[in-house]
Amino acid sequence: MVIVWDPVAFTNLVFDLVILCLGIYAYNRKKGVIGLYIGAAFGLFAISYAITILGYGSAVAVLIPLRILGYLFVIIGLILLIRRTLIK
Repeated sequence: MVIVWDPVAFTNLVFDLVILCLGIYAYNRKKGVIGLYIGAAFGLFAISYAITILGYGSAVAVLIPLRILGYLFVIIGLILLIRRTLIK
């Protein structure tokens, strides 16, 4: 395992972890699943960036499904948010 210093990947990893923590915090405060979906999505993005930093960036068979699942979580969270705001 060789750590590959990529400032972009590292910055994305840090921000993804912050958003993950904020999503968990929002879920714990409001008990709504929207924050949990968004946080989980960025947690998956963080995993993909960690894989890249750890030198396994060529493992596209793992990275692509992780990111697709992350984007699907964001889409689900936004759909739930839109539905909630339209119902009010």
